[in-house]
Amino acid sequence: MSVDRNACAPACEPPKKRLSFLDEFLTLWIFLAMAAGLGLGYVIPELADALDSIQVFDVSLPIAVGLLVMMYPPLARVHYDELGRLRQAKKMLGTSLLLNWAVGPVLMFSLAWLAFPGTDEVSTSFRNGLILIGLARCIAMVLVWNMLAEGDCEYCAVLVALNSVFQIFMYSVLAFVFITVMTPVIASSAEAAVVDITMAEIAKNVLIFLGIPFALGVASWFFLARRKGREWYDTVFAPKISPLALMGLLFTIVVMFALQGEEIISRPLEVVRVAVPLLAYFLLMFFFSFAISHRLGFTYGQGATQSFTAASNNFELAIAVAVATFTIASIEAFVAVIGPLMEVPVLISLVNVALWFKKRFYAPDGTPIRRR
Repeated sequence: MSVDRNACAPACEPPKKRLSFLDEFLTLWIFLAMAAGLGLGYVIPELADALDSIQVFDVSLPIAVGLLVMMYPPLARVHYDELGRLRQAKKMLGTSLLLNWAVGPVLMFSLAWLAFPGTDEVSTSFRNGLILIGLARCIAMVLVWNMLAEGDCEYCAVLVALNSVFQIFMYSVLAFVFITVMTPVIASSAEAAVVDITMAEIAKNVLIFLGIPFALGVASWFFLARRKGREWYDTVFAPKISPLALMGLLFTIVVMFALQGEEIISRPLEVVRVAVPLLAYFLLMFFFSFAISHRLGFTYGQGATQSFTAASNNFELAIAVAVATFTIASIEAFVAVIGPLMEVPVLISLVNVALWFKKRFYAPDGTPIRRR
């Protein structure tokens, strides 16, 4: 797939190729939000009852608002008109679908079992949280990683649009299969902790916390981009709404840590055990995807986009589904929060790895170099 520089110039060629101030220090903001949550939980112990006093969609109203606000900006940034280009790159798109919806989920499922092999309720909860992260394909930050790594912006827009649509239909199905169906297959049914979650319940939460912002994002794109122009949408509107995602994420983290402060402090080893499979997942998916892309003859730009899309995750969706399905005070929700804490510094580091790959394994025109 060739790159139409005019079509994606705002995304591909910013005046300064670097993270925004908010994105660059995202890990720091997350740590500060955690600390603020722990402090609030200690100072205001009755906070949990106050948050649960008004509920919508079976979730406390402030949290539901925070989750919806968190999900809207990345879905509004998607170029949905790029879906019309799908037929131009069947080989690349087929590879991407395989990596994102088969290899990635199975890998995270396997790593979750290796990290938490027990069949007790606590191990099962930690495992479920990791699985929810593995099933949520990246649709937001991958645009940033791809830009910094000099990937193919046109192809990235197609993959983001495709994964946005695919998650509506596949997330709840795969979550039910891996969490509810596969556990009795691996562990004895008599010993395994029961996960009493139906596909309908997961699907409802996905439709609410992904479907509503997805519909708003599609409407924003087709109404505003057509009326004001694509350049205005990418350079004016999208940057203005982007901070809302971070605000929603940090608000959710503050509340989650306010409710789970004591449990978090009492489980430092579990935090490390969650971080290890996440790190392994990011690295394995990135290097495997790059190797496959190089082997199949994809250009550097296409391979970089393929790899960052496969290696990163939509942690906003994972948090939203974990909170809505298992409650905000659950271990699953806590695990989902560790996702962005790990992903941001790891993926920033992998940008430099990708640029080294470009110099070492690709010709100046971006074609892969075959070494004997």
